[in-house]
Amino acid sequence: MNVLQGLLLALSSFSKIPVPQIEWREENMRYMMCFFPVVGLAIGIVIGLWVWLSQAIGFGPTLFGAGLALLPIAVSGGIHMDGFCDVVDAQSSHAEPTRKREILKDPHSGAFAAIAVAAYIVAYAAVASELVAGWRIVVLLAGMHIASRCMSGIATVVFPTSSSKGMLSMFHESARGKRILIVLAIELVVCGVVMTATCVPAIFVLLVGLVCLGLLYPFAQSQFGGMSGDLAGFFLQVAELAMIVALVVISKVVAL
Repeated sequence: MNVLQGLLLALSSFSKIPVPQIEWREENMRYMMCFFPVVGLAIGIVIGLWVWLSQAIGFGPTLFGAGLALLPIAVSGGIHMDGFCDVVDAQSSHAEPTRKREILKDPHSGAFAAIAVAAYIVAYAAVASELVAGWRIVVLLAGMHIASRCMSGIATVVFPTSSSKGMLSMFHESARGKRILIVLAIELVVCGVVMTATCVPAIFVLLVGLVCLGLLYPFAQSQFGGMSGDLAGFFLQVAELAMIVALVVISKVVAL
């Protein structure tokens, strides 16, 4: 029963998919992070429908790329983009880590966040418009969104937190032990196998994501004194942008 509750909590917390509401208790959260990548799978399904619709109607590259940029935000409810904005605002302050953590808690968005999110969406849509609709692109995009959530989940469970309070700290405490980490690692490996089986050079996409994950730890420690939920969202958005750039590069080389 805890497994089903973990799935429902993951979907209700990290997406706009309507599911029954579950009470936030430690026993319910025990398996929550294991199902974080399921949101990526849901995004992949929506992207598949968008690719099919784009081919059926004959959308141009601009509209096609805009859909690929906006649909993940729509499915996730923008929760990770919110973290992206908060981190941009905090970094733009050039303040000490303690002050930056205070800015992360501020519910208001500053000018730098607005500029950054606009630039992000334009950049993502522009890059995505270079992709050519096809079933392999659907699999690789779905894999990208699943892999980024596996990596974000691993960072959430493993990296030291900047505070003993907050949603990420709750995940960190409820996921003690190696079990959650092992599940997320297995999910990442399976995702990588599927992507590589679809297109061998797709391993480059995963490596780019792993590089972003490796850079996250020193960034979080030096700039914020540890991980937070906002940093997990920031990482996910940055990693997905970097990974789709890698995917476009691959598509030009192997003509996906």
